[in-house]
Amino acid sequence: MGCVKRSTFLPLLRQMERLAPRAALAERGWIAAALEVVFKLNAGSGASAPPAGSGQGNTPEEGKRPAKGELRLSGSGEVSEERCGGRDGAVRGRSRYLAKLSSVGSISEEETCEKLKGLIQRQVQMCKRNLEVMDSVRRGAQLAIEECQYQFRNRRWNCSTLDTLPVFGKVVTQGTREAAFVYAISSAGVAFAVTRACSSGELDKCGCDRTVQGGSPQGFQWSGCSDNIAYGVAFSQSFVDVRERSKGASSNRALMNLHNNEAGRKAILNNMRVECKCHGVSGSCEFKTCWKAMPPFRKVGNVLKEKFDGATEVEQSEIGSTKVLVPKNSQFKPHTDEDLVYLDSSPDFCDHDLKNGVLGTSGRQCNKTSEGIDGCELMCCGRGFHTDEVEVVERCSCKFHWCCSVKCKPCHRVVEIHTCR
Repeated sequence: MGCVKRSTFLPLLRQMERLAPRAALAERGWIAAALEVVFKLNAGSGASAPPAGSGQGNTPEEGKRPAKGELRLSGSGEVSEERCGGRDGAVRGRSRYLAKLSSVGSISEEETCEKLKGLIQRQVQMCKRNLEVMDSVRRGAQLAIEECQYQFRNRRWNCSTLDTLPVFGKVVTQGTREAAFVYAISSAGVAFAVTRACSSGELDKCGCDRTVQGGSPQGFQWSGCSDNIAYGVAFSQSFVDVRERSKGASSNRALMNLHNNEAGRKAILNNMRVECKCHGVSGSCEFKTCWKAMPPFRKVGNVLKEKFDGATEVEQSEIGSTKVLVPKNSQFKPHTDEDLVYLDSSPDFCDHDLKNGVLGTSGRQCNKTSEGIDGCELMCCGRGFHTDEVEVVERCSCKFHWCCSVKCKPCHRVVEIHTCR
């Protein structure tokens, strides 16, 4: 059949997602690319490119694509979330970073995969085979960057991004606890974004979790659209871990990265929640239906930030013929799959050091009254700080006017801003 307007069939797409089973969990290895590429993490980790075309996958159907902004109905009546026509924001003529692409559908043609910076050949081939999942990858990368910057907004290292390779600078090419957090939040970001795309009906390859059905011991009925976290985690495992797996996971840095990748996914899995809806006369809740849902990504970030603060320094050891990571201090208890691990001590991040990719804290705002890491004494590393008075304009005396607007007055006040020397 031909194209139909997206606005007409989007509700139908959502309804079909909740009623009809979708494709079974895909095999590992079909994922589009490595998350380390999205963040440019492994520029200095010594990863070698595996042979081209060695990834597995389901090749998207070829043929005439619908017109831009529309959905296609197949002969079987299935609604396909297929971007129509043209490039729809595709990269033209120059290379771009996947995490920097902003428009939906930025990865819409195979040639775009060739222009993404940092991809090894195997990842380019995967990208070409799985164009529809690339926007979820992009969203997951951006989500991870935003959460990292939120969690470290008051720290000396504030997760600043660069327009160079790697995007977080040289800090994450070292085996520090900052690198451990970036790998973990990145892995979680991809799993989260892919799972969300499955539940919202954006991907043909997956849908709601149909294994959560029937009654529960607590007396409620499983129904609705449970988040397909198993699919999102499997996607992330193949996608994030591809570079480390290609090296045989034998080096201590590869073992560290793989462990932290899994810890990021565990932060979602271990915090899944049950959401319910009551049914009955006047909301009497005679019975209720429930479904499993992922936690907000802010919750995932909070969990991983706590793991960052309690991360374990490790070293490589051999148990038989197996290489594993063990605590460097034998008096510490062994880490779990949920903990973050690191190999190298972090710099103090006080002074500008291009060699190690440290931007320093000069010019950073600090809190004069705080005794924590965001306070001027610690943030400025004892160098002192400047105090400036600035005038800010805020809305005040707001009133609601029928109908329907809120009008406020501008209020001016002078505040002190403290910045590190």
